[in-house]
Order: sequence, then structure tokens, then C-alpha cells
Amino acid sequence: MDKFSFLNTVHTGYISDLYDQYLINPDTLEPSWKSFFQGYDFANEEYSLTDEKSDFEVPENVLKEFKVLDLINGYRTRGHLFTKTNPVRERRKYTPTLAIENFGLSEKDLDTVFDAGNIIGTGKANLRTIIKHLETVYCDSIGVEYMYIRNPEEIKWFQKQLNKNSNHPDYTPETKKYVLQKLNQAVTFENFLQTKYVGQKRFSLEGGETLIPAMGAVIRLAAENYNVKEFVFGMAHRGRLNTLINIFRKPIRDLFNEFEGKDFEEKDFDGDVKYHLGLTITKTLKNNTELKMNLVPNPSHLETVGPIVEGIARAKIDKTYNGDNSKILPIIVHGDAAIAGQGLVYEVTQMSQLKGYSTGGTIHIVVNNQIGFTTNYLDARSSTYCTDVAKVTLSPVLHVNADDVEAVTHAVEIALNFRMQFKRDIFIDLLGYRKYGHNEGDEPRFTQPKLYKAISKHSNPRDIYAEKLIAEGVIDTSYLNKSIEEFKNLLEEEYNESKKIDSSKVREFMQDTWEGFTRKDLDSMLISENTTYPKSKLETIAKIVSTVPQGVKFLRKAEKILRDRNNMVFETNKIDWGMGETLAYGSLLQEGFDVRISGQDVERGTFSHRHAILRDEISEERINLLNTISDKQGKMEIYNSLLSEYGVLGFDYGYAMANPNSLTIWEAQFGDFSNGAQIIFDQYMSAAEDKWKLQNGIVVLLPHGYEGQGSEHSSARMERFLQLCAIDNMNIADCSTPANFYHLLRRQMKRDFRKPLIVFTPKSLLRHPLATSTLEEFSEGSFQEVIDDIIEPENVIKLVFCTGKFYYDLLAERTNLDRNDIALVRIEQLFPLHLEKLKEVINRYPNVKNYVWAQEEPENMGAWSFMLQRFRLVHLEVASQPFYAVPAAGSAARFKRRHQRVIDNVFETSKTNFDSNENI
Repeated sequence: MDKFSFLNTVHTGYISDLYDQYLINPDTLEPSWKSFFQGYDFANEEYSLTDEKSDFEVPENVLKEFKVLDLINGYRTRGHLFTKTNPVRERRKYTPTLAIENFGLSEKDLDTVFDAGNIIGTGKANLRTIIKHLETVYCDSIGVEYMYIRNPEEIKWFQKQLNKNSNHPDYTPETKKYVLQKLNQAVTFENFLQTKYVGQKRFSLEGGETLIPAMGAVIRLAAENYNVKEFVFGMAHRGRLNTLINIFRKPIRDLFNEFEGKDFEEKDFDGDVKYHLGLTITKTLKNNTELKMNLVPNPSHLETVGPIVEGIARAKIDKTYNGDNSKILPIIVHGDAAIAGQGLVYEVTQMSQLKGYSTGGTIHIVVNNQIGFTTNYLDARSSTYCTDVAKVTLSPVLHVNADDVEAVTHAVEIALNFRMQFKRDIFIDLLGYRKYGHNEGDEPRFTQPKLYKAISKHSNPRDIYAEKLIAEGVIDTSYLNKSIEEFKNLLEEEYNESKKIDSSKVREFMQDTWEGFTRKDLDSMLISENTTYPKSKLETIAKIVSTVPQGVKFLRKAEKILRDRNNMVFETNKIDWGMGETLAYGSLLQEGFDVRISGQDVERGTFSHRHAILRDEISEERINLLNTISDKQGKMEIYNSLLSEYGVLGFDYGYAMANPNSLTIWEAQFGDFSNGAQIIFDQYMSAAEDKWKLQNGIVVLLPHGYEGQGSEHSSARMERFLQLCAIDNMNIADCSTPANFYHLLRRQMKRDFRKPLIVFTPKSLLRHPLATSTLEEFSEGSFQEVIDDIIEPENVIKLVFCTGKFYYDLLAERTNLDRNDIALVRIEQLFPLHLEKLKEVINRYPNVKNYVWAQEEPENMGAWSFMLQRFRLVHLEVASQPFYAVPAAGSAARFKRRHQRVIDNVFETSKTNFDSNENI
């Protein structure tokens, strides 16, 4: 019996379905079909199927059907390489082409009717018709990459979508006029600015103006078809002003005031350039649907806004929309050079499906200028497309000709439908050009003379579309001219009105979210906050987090952790750092605040001190005992993050921005890991309030302390954060007791304002026998910015100021030497320094001859340079290691000698001082 006899009676559509299944997971097929497909190489082998063990040969008609199926598959997988998507360049050549000869077909087959037409929506059709349909669907103004997706349902969905109207929209005349209107606004706006503000930087959208009707379409369709209530947009400079005016309806005169360079109304912040500013508006559509729209402020550091957008969206999903991610839509607009070149894009993409960071899918739109600053795209990436990062999560990509506005709006509609159906990311590559240089003052012909010669002769997208609509009889020339003139007149009126205004005003972002919170100055930051909490309630929390729930079986080591918690509260009254932190979270949860913590290994804690999540030994269920305190408490979420700092901190910063009543914490695995996220610290955390009026209560925990473990992970680079401190922009602390850390965290939420908080947290101190606090110290008192010594003041001749873990090293030495003439004062809050409290401490010691700042870090690191600038109450000397390039020696023995010499210098027991060139 011949091997493939079953082929004679099988429908072509059925074979196609099986082949798609084979490509995704061959082991799911019945063995005979799997064997057949394994023996049939659609792309590279000779097109004949012969059973070598018999004289049977596949019938010619069946063989030809397979060749047509192969051709269809070729268009699906490679059609995007042969599209008409580039408006100003010749496309790179790819081989093999989609010529029918490459699939074992010839011109003689063009009029042959094939059943294979059924699977692409044409019905039985001749090859000529099938090819025409495939060219229209896959090789016109939209190129589609989707066949690498491993979910058959998504692939089938895409094929169905693309076969609708042959992947072309069927718009009514009214819709076409709306699209033209948005396109006209985009083009006229740019032309107006070019006339009025010649040479000023505006990062124009010219060459990519179809972004505006694309955004208009996705907003309208999302609201009308899917009941989306809110949008969070992130984008860099290119086209931002156009978006603010024509999508976000920013008052035009406000923008013109910014172009004029007028000073800001408010004197207590510095503001930012116009193409960095954000905006939140409520927009009402024609059907009275009300939408909230947010354009997130961004710095010049490209792609930094991406994780901020995702964090904002996730916070709103959690808090505003009760976990329903269909009610909010994040949209990120990229540049082609940035999306290909910035590693942060990979981090954000990799986060998109993770439990702690998912937002139900993001629509990514790339304004593809085919050039970055002055760099040609051939020098800007190794990948075929700038969007190839999408393949990390098998996200589909639509490459679209930015000159074809209907193709653009059709593509965003497909993208929206996909996102809402599958809750996954999708990318749109909007291929256009950049009419001018990187900014309007550049001369692009220096580096791309040939390209810009072509661009100078190229019509703008509005004129191209208007010509099409005139040819179709949808509009006439007078309609077009009237539309242009009306919008120009509006711009002219606003321009004239702006001349009457003396100052510029920056509108606050997400005002309603921050209702009840006010921006505060230095004086408010130094006011003590009541952070007391009843002892009885703390005992209740302690009991819950130290008890195995009924019906649950923890690991034996986990049960010991719970017993230890119980003992330290109810037996010894010596509460360590981990338990103190737990009590802080529990008390805030009881008061109705939420808590979110994320970072690498935060569930357990890098140093195995937290154990916020315990697992049932049998079911492996994750159990957070802090979520079982009461029915009316807040919710605690804690997530082990992907191995990312930049992306995750950006996400959590965005989360805190959108949810000020959540204690939002990012913890670095080690303090120096924070340098991977430096842009977030520099551009957002330390400056956003003064640039954009953005308050933010993000808490950053950075493990810091010298324990002889080498140059890495000793220092959290304290000096860098202190250098970022201005007058009232953030808090920086280095606590030495669990109770003070507890009160610090509670203070963060009890205030009626928010500032970022950086805390240098301990490592060895987590289990230091002296670094404990009593339950009374938690229930009473408040955060202590300065902790004075308890020795007799009159005996003191040297007053030593220090911070954090180094205090215990000095205390041990003082105890060992039995010295009562040196007082150790802990500065727990490094910024802002509480100078009044420091004065009070200094005045308590009447006989002091020397004032010393002591630190374990080298002199060019740590807090010393900051103290020189800010601590001017007395003349300070320094006790530290000398200047070094690395934070600590790699040799434990060498480190120990160096560390001891600093301590010896404090107590004047060292026979020799450090030599700056000494390496031992």
C-alpha cells in the first residue's frame, strides 16, 4: 500500500491547518502526517514527492496544491521583505524572492484553479488571482511579521484579520474626511511653527505626520469599541509638540509662550523645555464618552519614559480599575534609532508578561525616520528591522508606509484589536523620513546628501492623501483649502493672544491623583511626624506573622523563622531589622495603605532577612502573612523582579507616581547595583519636582556597608546620591536601628506630601546583636534624624559624627579601649541635615576640642564631601581611608588593616597615618 494514499481525498484547507500546526509543534500531529511533512521541504528541496519504497508518486494535482500552499506560506512569512513601505528609499534586496519559480510553479500554472484559494479568503481561484490577493495583503503599504508566533490561535486570528478587505480599510467618506482633518492639523501646525519660529528646536514630525491621525484613531476606537477609559502615552521629542496640540489639546497659546522663552509664573521650580513637558486631560468624544489621557513628562534620555509609562498603567490597573487591564491602554512612541539602540527597550519588553509588571499589552509605535541624529540606519543596528526586539516576546510587527495614511490608521486598528483580544504587546513600524536635521538648526545634507535631495522633492502626506480623495470625489480643492485656512487662522489667533501674556505656566501632571497632597519645602521636611502605633496592635501583627496558618505546612527552616519572630517580640523584646521592617509594613497595611516591593530576590531578601513570602511545602502556594491581618487592611504585593535595575526602578517610580497612597519600594540586590539605573535617579527622582511639578514617594533600599567582601557590593556610592541633593528634592537616610527604620518608613506615608527616599540599608547589621530595638521603641516616638550618645557630656573632648553600620564598629572599639572622652553621634538622615538638632547636640558637649566626621569609605567617597559643603556648624576633620579608585580592597586581610586604621585614627591610637599612595 502506498505511503501517502490519504492525500487523494484530503481537502487543501485541512492540509494547510495541519501544516501550520506542524510548524508550531510537530509532535501534536498524527504520525503519518508528521512523517509526510518531515519529508516535504517546502522551501529548498526539489518539488516532487516519491516514495522510494514503492512506485507511488503523489498525484500531480495534489502536488501542485502543495506548491501553492508553499507559496502562500512564503508570502505569510517573508512578504514583509518585499513591501512598498519605504517612501523615500529603495528597499534592500532580499533573496530568494517570492517569484513563483522559487516555489516550483511557472507561468503555465497562472490560470489553473486551486483549492488553496479557500484558505486566504478568495475561494477556489486561479493562481493569478491568488498571487494578486497575496501581493495586496502582504506586499503593499503594510508588511506584517507574525508567523513566528507560537500560539496557533493568534496566528489564525491574524490571518483572518489580514484577509478582511485584503488588508486594506474600507472607510466611509466621513471617516476619510476625519482622517484628512487630523492629517491637515499635523501638517499645518508644523508649517506654522517653521514660519514663526525659524531655526528653533521643535523636533518636528514632518515626514511622519500620519502619527497624529493614527493616535486619533486608536483613541477613538479604543473608547468606542472596547470601553477603554484611560490612556498613558510615552514619547520622546519627535512629534511631541504636535501630539500635545492636536491630540491632547494643550492650549496653543501656552505652547507659543514657551517658544517665546517667557519665564514661568511660579518661582519655586525651574521647569523644562517645551518638548519634555507632559499633560493630563479629560477628553469628551462626540458620543459623550469621557476619557482620561496622560502624556508622561520625559527627559532627553531616550526610552527612559517607557518603564515609567508601564508603572503608571499598572498602578492604575491595580488601584483605579480593580485589576481590569482592559480599561487602560499604554502607548509608547519610539524613534527607530532609540528602539534599536537602547537596552532599556529590551528590559521593558521582557517585563511585559511578568506577573509583577504586566499591563495587559502595550501598543508600541515607532516613528521611523531611518536615521538617528546623523547616523544612517545601516550603521545603527545589526538587525533587519529596528523593531526586531519585538521577537523577544513573539510580538507581532506591522511595518507601514507613513505616506499612506489609510494604511497607517488601518494598522493601528489591527494593533488595537490584537492588544484587546490577547492582552499582549504589538509594534507598529511607521516608515517615513525626517524633513530637517535632528533639530531644525541642523544641516542634514552634510551626512545624507542623496537622501535629503529626494526628501526635498517629496510631497507631504496630507497633500498625497488630499490628491487621492479628490480623485475619488470625496472632497474638492475648495474643501481642502478651507480646512487649511481655518486651522491656520486658529493658530494665528492664538499666536496673537500669546503676545499679550507675560509669563508661561506649566500645568501639573495627573492633578486628580495628587489631590490632597501639596508640594512642600525644606521646613516641612524637617517637621517631626507622628508615627506612633499602639503596642497592642503591633503585638497582633507580630502574632500573625509568626504563626503557621491552619492547614498549611511550611518548610522546617521557615517554621524556625516564625518561631524566632515570636521569641524576639514576646520573649526577649529584642527585635531585629527584618522583624522591624515587617512591623512597619503591617502597621501601614492596617491603616489602609498599600505596600508594593519589587527588586531582585526581594521576597526572601538578598541576605535572607525578610521572608515576606513563604511557600506551602506540599502545594507550593505563595503565602504572604501580612495580607492576613484583617479584612479591611491595605494590600501588600511583593515581586522578585527580572535581573534589571534601570527598567524595574523606572517601573516602580511610575507606579509610585500614579499611586501616592502605596508605599512603593525598589530594593537593589546590592547598593552598587543602583548604578545600572542612574538615569532614573538623575533625570526623574532628583529633578522631576523642579522640572515638572511631579511629587513621588518612591523608596529605594540600597544595601551598604564594608564587610571585607571586596570592591563590589561594599558601597552603594552614597556620594553620588548626596551630590544630587539640592534644597528640598529628596530624603536620604542611613539608619542604625530597626525602630528608626520603622519610623522612617511610616513617616514616608503619614506626611501630606511625597519626596523620594533613598535608604542605605545594612547587611551584617541585619543580625548584629546590638542592632535591635524594643517593642516600645516601635510603638512610641518618631523618626530621629540625629541620635546622640548617652555618655557624660562633660567628659567628652572629641565629638565624632558618623552614620549607619560604622557606628557599631566605633562603639566596639570605644568599649574595648574603655574610653569615655569620645562621643559618637549618629546622623541618621543625611539629607536634609537637621541642623537645629545638630546644634543642640553640639551645645551639649562644652569641652570638645575636635569635631570629626568618621566614615569607612575612602575620602573621595561616602558622605565626607557632602559634609564639607553642608555641615558648617563647626570645623570638621575627617577620619577615613585615603583616596582610592575602588571602594574597598579585594583582599580581606588588606581591607581589615585599612578599616582598622580608620578606627585607630578616630581614637588616636594609630602610630602612623595613611599615605595616599600606600596600598597596604
